[in-house]
Amino acid sequence: MKPLTVRQVTWRALRARRRDLARLGGWSLVEAFPALLAGLLVARAVDDGFLAGRLVDGLAWLGVLAVAVLVGAAATGRTYRSLGAVVEPFRDEVAAQVVRGALRDATRAGGRPDSAAMTRLTHQMEIVRDTFAGLLMVTRGFLFSAGAALLGLLALAPVAAALAAAPLVAGLVVFLAALPAMVTHQRAYVRAGERLGQSAATALAGHRDVLACGAQARVASEVEQRVSAQAAAERTLARMAVIRSLSLGIGGWSPLVVLLVAAPWLVDRGMTAGAILGALIYVSTGLQPALHTLVQGLGGGGLRYAVTLENILRVYPHLPPSAGETPGPRPSTGPVGGLPAAEVRGLTFRYGPNARSVLRNFSLTLADGEHLAVVGPSGAGKSTLAALLAGLVPPQEGTVQLAGTPVADAAPAVLARLRVLLPQEAYVFTGTLADNLRYLRPDADDDTLEVALDALGARPLATRLGGLDAPVVPALLSAGERQLVAAVRAWLAPAPLVLLDEATCHLDPAREATVEAAFARRPGSLVVIAHRISSALRAGRVLVLDGDVPVEGTHEQLLDRSATYRALVGCWDEPMTPSRTVERQG
Repeated sequence: MKPLTVRQVTWRALRARRRDLARLGGWSLVEAFPALLAGLLVARAVDDGFLAGRLVDGLAWLGVLAVAVLVGAAATGRTYRSLGAVVEPFRDEVAAQVVRGALRDATRAGGRPDSAAMTRLTHQMEIVRDTFAGLLMVTRGFLFSAGAALLGLLALAPVAAALAAAPLVAGLVVFLAALPAMVTHQRAYVRAGERLGQSAATALAGHRDVLACGAQARVASEVEQRVSAQAAAERTLARMAVIRSLSLGIGGWSPLVVLLVAAPWLVDRGMTAGAILGALIYVSTGLQPALHTLVQGLGGGGLRYAVTLENILRVYPHLPPSAGETPGPRPSTGPVGGLPAAEVRGLTFRYGPNARSVLRNFSLTLADGEHLAVVGPSGAGKSTLAALLAGLVPPQEGTVQLAGTPVADAAPAVLARLRVLLPQEAYVFTGTLADNLRYLRPDADDDTLEVALDALGARPLATRLGGLDAPVVPALLSAGERQLVAAVRAWLAPAPLVLLDEATCHLDPAREATVEAAFARRPGSLVVIAHRISSALRAGRVLVLDGDVPVEGTHEQLLDRSATYRALVGCWDEPMTPSRTVERQG
């Protein structure tokens, strides 16, 4: 997929919210009434009222202008409400992509947390949100206010409109010609700030090592260089304000000078004093403020928006579909037409370019409805295989498909519908028990939750907590209780494939047997990273990973074919306590 540009992302966000933009434009049109009528009404008040000796008429025309101003002020409040409907969803989309990208980079093979991601998510994200809103406001303000002023000026005196428009266009040309250089300097400023954040985060994270090695001066010097570079970039950016002032002088103040100088000539051509005053009002209260707002907005916030969003897209190039857009076709979320639940072909994975391969040219097919146990010594790649099947890490070679869908190309939402992974460290959040259980299936009613609690033997825990509506405090639960809550949550998930990565290691053997039996009865397929012999005995097929060639078969077959499996069974059987005896028989 080709990375999106700032222009494409902005256009897509605006196009997806056409209705909200239309509402914003409608209120902006009402807001522009004072700019459209100001000069005409002042000209009437002067020529037909005050200069004609009719004070009441003059005041009446000014009263009409006051009413127009009040209507415009009321519309201004509405424009800000409409603006939020456009800006906030866009901000949420970009923030979600930053979070997804940072998590993906931190959890991929060889990846590590990026300290600059926090800068992008906080400082840079707020810049994008605020400047996107400002960009919309100044652009629509210039279009409607300057357009209304020019229309009013044209209706009042076409010659005066031509005299005012010429320097206005010249000022815009000067500003637009300088925009590329402004973008370059703004980009340098953003990059300098990001490098400063990375340097400072690295220095703070390793401060003990810095002190131990006596490298305080060197590290402080490196951070100081980053500070100086950012300060220099900011000073250069500030100097670009001269160009903005020049364009404002040409486009904003020159029309006033031109009209004042040309006033005698305009009077000779028949313009009245009221018309000249009205023309000056159009320029001073309409064209000049609109141009000033546009230049300051584009030259300040507009540049920050373009460069900051460009920087985010450089790191996280693909944004999710905007709200209101129709996403592309989605893969099937379950086995279709006899497709296997999971299919692995030629898989090779290592944790670094020079590391030993954890899995090498590995292939596996998991049929729909099959129950597979994965065993092996510590470090053999069991959890790595679970992560690869779940699509959390990409292999260096080979492919992984779930129900015919390649996990490498599947969006996170699609993967969530295809599989559920339950790791050893169970996550339970503060909230009610029902909230925790519905996390992967929000539409589940209370009866469904009750059935799940009974199926996995979690009824005593739910009773002790006080029922579905009882608050859950994770710190007050044992490791086994947290695993049980997470297991019920995973059992309720609609995904057809369940991956249990030592997810029941803190449960007693009897409770573990109940949980695994419930998952085995559940429609779909089950992969269990086994840590007890009973888990392997309950599975229809067992896969042994031992750092060499993987071996698979039933429990009895592997006792004959795999020395590693026999060794594991021996370790599991010793010491042979009564509980172990019961476990072996189960």
